[in-house]
Amino acid sequence: MTDTIGTHAMILAAGLGLRMRPLTDHRPKPLIEVAGKPLIDYGMDRLREAGVQKAVVNGHYRAEQILLWSKQQRAPELLFSDERAEILDTGGGIAKALPLLGEQPFFVLNSDSFWIEGKVPALNRLRGIWNDATMDCLLLLCHVDRTIGYDGRGDFLLGRDGRLIRQQGPGALAYIGGYLVHPRLFAGVAVEKFSMNVLWDKAISEGRLHGIAHSGKWLHVGTPAAIVLAEAELAKT
Repeated sequence: MTDTIGTHAMILAAGLGLRMRPLTDHRPKPLIEVAGKPLIDYGMDRLREAGVQKAVVNGHYRAEQILLWSKQQRAPELLFSDERAEILDTGGGIAKALPLLGEQPFFVLNSDSFWIEGKVPALNRLRGIWNDATMDCLLLLCHVDRTIGYDGRGDFLLGRDGRLIRQQGPGALAYIGGYLVHPRLFAGVAVEKFSMNVLWDKAISEGRLHGIAHSGKWLHVGTPAAIVLAEAELAKT
C-alpha cells in the first residue's frame, strides 16, 4: 500500500500573515522570501522530492498572487482551491479541497515554515511509518531545542507507541507544519471554518493521532526578525 500513500498533498496558503507585517502588506506570507526563495517553494521542493503527483494549494489573502504562483509550477500537478469569499482555517480549507485529494492518506504542509532534513527525508519517514490500522493522522514534530525562531513550549507528548496527547512544557514536542492524514478523519465534517485541532482532538480521544520526531531542524518563520534567524541557519548547511 505504500505506493499509494502520499501521492497527493494539500498546501495551506490562505493565512493573513499578520505577524509578518509590514512585509505582508502587499503580498501573502507564503511568497515572502527567505534566502532569496519564497517560503512556499521550500515546501514544494519537499513534495517533489517525495514524488507527490498532485497537490492542492488554497488562497484567501491576496489570493491572485498565490494563483499566479501556482500556474508557474511545473510539478507536481497543482490545483487551486479558492477561499477568497471566506477563509476556512486549517480544517475547513482541507475539507473544501477533499474531493481533489484522493481516497488514500495525503500530505498536508504549512506554507509559512519549513524544515532542514535529517538523514532520511521527513516525508519519506512519514510514509514509511504510516499504519492504516492504527492511525488516522501522523504528525511531524520536533524537539524544541531543534527549532529556530520558535518561542513556544511545545504542543504534544509523544508516547513510546507513537501516540500523541496534548502537552506543553518539559518533554513536549512542537508540531512543525507537516503531516499525513487519511480522508476518513473528515467523515461527516461540513465545509465551514474550523481548525484541524478539532479533528486532532477527536483522533486523540480514539487513540489514532500519532507522531514522529523530526531528526533535522525546523525553521519557524513567523515574523520579519525570524527571517534573519532562518537565513543564518540556512547559511550553515
